Formats: sequence, structure tokens, C-alpha cells
Amino acid sequence: MHDERERVANLLGATALAITDDLLGAPAAASRLSMSAAAALIVLRAGPGVSVTELGRRVGLTQSAAVRMVDGLERDALVERRRGIGNWTGVHPTAKGRRTAGRLLTSRTSQLTGVLDGLGETEVRDLGALLAKLLDGLYQGSGSADRMCRLCDRTACTPDGVECPVGAADWAAAAQAAARAAAEDGARTAHG
Repeated sequence: MHDERERVANLLGATALAITDDLLGAPAAASRLSMSAAAALIVLRAGPGVSVTELGRRVGLTQSAAVRMVDGLERDALVERRRGIGNWTGVHPTAKGRRTAGRLLTSRTSQLTGVLDGLGETEVRDLGALLAKLLDGLYQGSGSADRMCRLCDRTACTPDGVECPVGAADWAAAAQAAARAAAEDGARTAHG
């Protein structure tokens, strides 16, 4: 016999899988891009100028796979590499790349808001609070806000001063790490 926690976990799994299946089709429907290429454009729209290696890390690709992905995006005139100071080269979306990322986000948002259509306003608000709590816990397991939010519409996540739960967890983790480092430096100085 299963308890309520197992039943709800099973419902969560079925919901997550159904939503994921729908979202995996969104990049193909909105463009001819792979999921990682779509994520790369969205990441670059929010924060242009990252290196190919960092972009790959954020979308879950090895460095060599990220190079091939960026090469393809560059051939399609969606991104360009720009030489910076020294050997630094950043990847930037072109105007076409920004428009494509916008279409991808619009498609994603449309699908996700459609999932919420069967809920009332109070239920949507309550679900938002529960999802924020779940995302905080998931962040504690992954520790990668950039990876977790690679397909997020960053402007939609912080309306009316509401803070992104993943960003808040990331900020808290960084603050804790800084406090630990300062305490260790203080201990070394006191004993040094």
C-alpha cells in the first residue's frame, strides 16, 4: 500500500514528464533548433558575451559539443563570436538570434500558461509558492542557477519585486561561501 507522499510524488512525476514532453517540442515548433541550441540563444539573450565553454556549461554540453553548437548557430547567423581583451572571445546573439530567442520564450510561455488554465487565481498563487519551495530544494541539490534557469524568461520570474527562488538560493549560497571564506581568513590571520 502506498502512502499519500508516494501518490503525490507519482503525480508530480507524471506532471513533470507531460510538461517536459510538451516543452521539448517547443524549440522544434518555434524554430529548427535543438533543445541545447534553443537554450543557448535564451541564455545569450539574458547575458551575452559568455565564452563558448561557459555557454556549454550552462546548457549542459561538453566544451567540444559547445564549440560545434556555436559553430552551427554562427553559420545560421544567430550568434557571433567577438574578440575581447587578450584571448577572451565572447558569444553574442545577433539581431536574428535575439528575435529567435524571443519566439522560443513566447512559445514556452504560451505552453506553460496553458497548463495553468484549469486553475483559479488562488490555486495559481498557491502553486507558485509551492514551486518556489521545490526550486529552492532542487537548487540545494544542483547548485547551478545558470543551468536550472537556462530556458527561463528571466523577466517573467521577478514581477512586482517578487524574487526568483533560484536566484535567491544562489545569492544565499554565495553569501554563505563568502562568510565561510572570511571566517577561514580570519582564523588563519589569528593563528598566523
